[in-house]
Amino acid sequence: MSGYRVVAQWTQRNAVADEDIVDAWFGTRRTMAAIRTAISHVQNLITGVTKGYRYKMRFVYAHFPINASITNSNTAIEIRNFLGEKKVRKVDMLEGVTILRSEKVKDELVLDGNDIELVSRSAALINQALTRKNPKTPVYPSFPAAGSRDITMADAVQYRLERMSDELDDLERRGLFTRAELAEVVRRRRDFEFRLRRRSPLRSDFLDYIAYELRLDALRDLRKRAIIRATPDTTDHDADATDNDSSKKKKKKRNKGKAKKWKKSVSDIAGVLRVLDIYRMATVRYKGDLDLWFRYLEFCRDKRHAIRYHPKVPGLWIYAAAWEFDQNLNVAAARALMQTGLRSCPESEDMWIEYLRMELTYLNKLKARKVVLGEDVKTLQKKNNDASTWKEENKELFMSLNEQDEGPEESGSQGVALEGKEDLFWQQGLLIIQTIYHGATKALPSSLTLRKKFLEILNSVDLAHSDELKVEVMDDLKKEFSDSEDYWDWLARLQLSDSTSSSNLNRMEALSNKLNKSIQVYDEAVRRLPTSRMYSLYAKFWMGVLFADTEDSISLFHGGEFDASGFTSCILKVYQNAESSGCLTEDLACQYVSLYLRLGGLEEAPGRLEEARNLAKKLCNGPLSHAADLWNLRASIEMKSLATSTGISSFSKENLSSLFDLFNVALPKLPIPEAEELWHTAMKLFSHEKVYFEKLVKCAMLSLSSAGGNDCGASVSSAIVGWILQRDGIKQARKIYKRFLALPRPSFKFFQYCIELETNLASIGNQDSLVNARKLYDAALDLYPQERELWRNYYNMELKVGTSETANAIYWRARKVLGDSSALDIPHS
Repeated sequence: MSGYRVVAQWTQRNAVADEDIVDAWFGTRRTMAAIRTAISHVQNLITGVTKGYRYKMRFVYAHFPINASITNSNTAIEIRNFLGEKKVRKVDMLEGVTILRSEKVKDELVLDGNDIELVSRSAALINQALTRKNPKTPVYPSFPAAGSRDITMADAVQYRLERMSDELDDLERRGLFTRAELAEVVRRRRDFEFRLRRRSPLRSDFLDYIAYELRLDALRDLRKRAIIRATPDTTDHDADATDNDSSKKKKKKRNKGKAKKWKKSVSDIAGVLRVLDIYRMATVRYKGDLDLWFRYLEFCRDKRHAIRYHPKVPGLWIYAAAWEFDQNLNVAAARALMQTGLRSCPESEDMWIEYLRMELTYLNKLKARKVVLGEDVKTLQKKNNDASTWKEENKELFMSLNEQDEGPEESGSQGVALEGKEDLFWQQGLLIIQTIYHGATKALPSSLTLRKKFLEILNSVDLAHSDELKVEVMDDLKKEFSDSEDYWDWLARLQLSDSTSSSNLNRMEALSNKLNKSIQVYDEAVRRLPTSRMYSLYAKFWMGVLFADTEDSISLFHGGEFDASGFTSCILKVYQNAESSGCLTEDLACQYVSLYLRLGGLEEAPGRLEEARNLAKKLCNGPLSHAADLWNLRASIEMKSLATSTGISSFSKENLSSLFDLFNVALPKLPIPEAEELWHTAMKLFSHEKVYFEKLVKCAMLSLSSAGGNDCGASVSSAIVGWILQRDGIKQARKIYKRFLALPRPSFKFFQYCIELETNLASIGNQDSLVNARKLYDAALDLYPQERELWRNYYNMELKVGTSETANAIYWRARKVLGDSSALDIPHS
């Protein structure tokens, strides 16, 4: 104890207990502290020899997995890939200290030794070796290989924060923010990033982050301007210059000198780029939020980035051109934007149409301006005529000041000059429209809609000398689309536009003339294009003319003045021509028969129902024998006809026999997916006739066996089981569904129906149903072992009505078959 300036003595008073006692006389507080330190050292030595000391350390990293290897007989460690560096850091343990890797905990090091000081210093050496020397050194994160491990939320947030290091360093270096302020910025951004990385980020999370970044960027801009203003101007100027031009040059030179002192850096654009990135993530997350999209567009428009980042979006070009045209009142800029957009998106119909609308709007503005300025020819002529008339009536009030009056030749020459100016003005406008039209048709040569819209726009505006362009558009339409049914339909309906007449007689004549023109167009169309679609459009036109309650009814003929009932034979002739030319499809045939049914409801045509019946029979026995909708329509007509003839709702045995013969002919011909409605009609009709119903069951089994497990046939078999259950009870229903399940590969949906039937009965205490449900589940799982929903329902049933042992057995069966620990997606105890 020579290092202490106190009188202390080590004595051994109790040899049995092997105790050391330290005595001190006249000890102060400092003396007592030194004695306690000495005692602690001695106790540490005793503990180190008897028990030993162990320090545990663990590698913690965000992106770069740190690799470590123990060398030199567990007395040294080599550390690699720290922050992605290739440098190898080697740390030697101090004397008596060994280092090992933990076998239980990943990335954990274990340091053992007898001297606590040496063990702790060795741990400190490892910690110092992994200290980042230069915090400004950029860190380039490396992502793990696909399938190695998932990047956690903290990893993603840390990665985004590390990418901000250059920006933050630049802000501090330029004096825009202090280190404490930047620490607060990092904290706030970390909170926002974690909010965006959660499972379901809210819309408000994105908007709050955007608002914070905008406020931060605005504060940065204010401080930047303040620093620029406070910076002294070191540029030399000529003090003798006094004229205005020289002062402007000096001001420009001063501004240029200040601009050179503040060069654009990463912090000037980082805020805008971050807001754009947040908007991009928000619009990906909330694609249907129009308000969010418009906020995005407004921000991009303010920063002039929308078109640069999205040059292939026509709506942005239209939006920008509309702002230049309406808000900025810059027609040249709007035209340049539209033309640039058309070069980027030449196949956009909307851009061509909006470009035409913009040019027409500009022409109308110019016309209105000429009218206001008195340069419009018609307006000037009207004013001159009114003035000359009033002057002639009141000529005694005037006295000629000149001997030579203004002759009619002079006024006439002035009118000719104005007319020439107006002709030139409208010729230039027409030339612009022709240029747009030719460019649009060259870019979209196969677009019928584009030409139709051009023609509609030309018809809606009062543009002089536009008849030639309309004729050109019509000629192009006929030349390019004469083989298109839509063109002929549009051309025929175009003849019905503009009904101008004053009296009812003139109106009736005009309607008849226009209808005759439409009929002529349709007749020419079916001669050139005898297709099913052309006949369908022709029939659809006539349905709109004859009936006001159809979807495409033409209101022009339903005002109460025009009687269209006399044109019934015309539409029947259309269907007859379609049938004779071989263009009668299933839809057209159904419309044909339905037309007779509709005409049969009229008082003046009571025999139409029988005609519809005969027509349906003829078509079903002809080339349309496999048309399911037509057979269904024929069955309804037969039932309606029999009910009308007998006058009662029930059918006799003869009628039932004839109806069954009809179904027996139709159902085997048709695939079950197409004839489901016909099957349900037959089951409903013969549900209480056991003989006929049994025959339907046999027919259904034959059809289902050929379908081979098609889920579309499950509705038919399920309906049969349901009808049997209602009529005969559960025992007969079980017999029926077992017959269906014995067919080759029964459908999964039918298994589900039978299982649901037995499960509902088992839930009310029917033990037989529970046994049958288990058998059905086992049979279904043999055919469909990978259906998770089936395993889940089986497990839930055992939990409800079974025992814990059966439920556990299903659980482990599912895990074994599916090979997934989360096979049932439910907690298991």
